[in-house]
Amino acid sequence: MLETNYLQLLLTTSMTLCTISCAFVQKTKAYFKTSKYLLLYSFVVNIILSVIFCMSFTDIKFPTSLWIGFFSFIGADTIYKALEGTLASHSKLINSISIPKENIINEEDK
Repeated sequence: MLETNYLQLLLTTSMTLCTISCAFVQKTKAYFKTSKYLLLYSFVVNIILSVIFCMSFTDIKFPTSLWIGFFSFIGADTIYKALEGTLASHSKLINSISIPKENIINEEDK
């Protein structure tokens, strides 16, 4: 059975990573004299950034972070739109995020 909630988590993480890696590739592609290896370079950047991103900001493990890098490389937003009837909308995901009270930092507590 397909775990749609987990797939949603992976795709939303991939969309964030896709923005970061695309900007990085755009800034650094000027160092290539030809565009011969640009596709491979983009793939490697996505994989490396996905591992670093997932280990730093999420509790997603290494093998799954490779999937996030792959989704980011092929276009997470395109996959998300293709599965639109199956998955909740991005705005619903954002609105459904809840922060536990103990994780909220108050200015008075400092």
